[in-house]
Amino acid sequence: MVDLSGRAVLVTGGTKGIGAVIARAFLAAGAEVAVSARNEPEAPPSVGGREAHFIAADIRDANAAAEMVERAAGLLGGRLDVLVNNAGGSPDADSATVSPRFVERIVQLNLLAPFYVAQPANRIMQAQETGGSIINIGSVSAVDPQPGTAAYTAAKAGLLAFTKALALEWAPKVRINHITTGLVLTEAAAHNYGTDGGAATSALIPMERMADPQDVANACLYLAGDLASYVTGADLAVHGGGEVPARYVVKQKG
Repeated sequence: MVDLSGRAVLVTGGTKGIGAVIARAFLAAGAEVAVSARNEPEAPPSVGGREAHFIAADIRDANAAAEMVERAAGLLGGRLDVLVNNAGGSPDADSATVSPRFVERIVQLNLLAPFYVAQPANRIMQAQETGGSIINIGSVSAVDPQPGTAAYTAAKAGLLAFTKALALEWAPKVRINHITTGLVLTEAAAHNYGTDGGAATSALIPMERMADPQDVANACLYLAGDLASYVTGADLAVHGGGEVPARYVVKQKG
């Protein structure tokens, strides 16, 4: 397993769902972890008696994001080795009728907020002898749009491009990578996959299952650690091979 003892890690949106699993994975690997979210959880992620620090912040606001990063570094011993930009998401919406305000908020959360957090994190990492690692959690929607996700798709496509551009600018001290997540089966998202527990959806994925949040967490551990010391500007696909083309499914059923 990856040993990240002594590393200081910040996970945005780290109090539930995929983010909480990522935070617990870093705790289990020995890291010191801070998590942020708008609302305080009943209890922060914890493993083996070790608990993540919690910071309340709305990172759609650039000043709030910068203050959150500074607070996280203070709680983590004055340094920051890893940032996981996990906060994001969007409900489906009809692009023909959706409000401009909705589009603005989705772009703020999924594209602007990761930059608002990454910029102050980069300043801290650049000043450290060991630099740092920034991991942006993206979506397969960025390269394979689905109906009802236009704003989300555009924002996530921007996040992927942002990752590659910043990797050029902030190297060699800071590595920046992107994870393209596919369908991830979480408790909050289970209702999106039908009444069969996601069985029909899973059948359309080459690996014949949706991702477990731990699959995404494992990818984060790799990108954050020394095994990936020469990896930057990369897009790591964690989507089980994508989805089987519709024409193949129709042909098989025929």
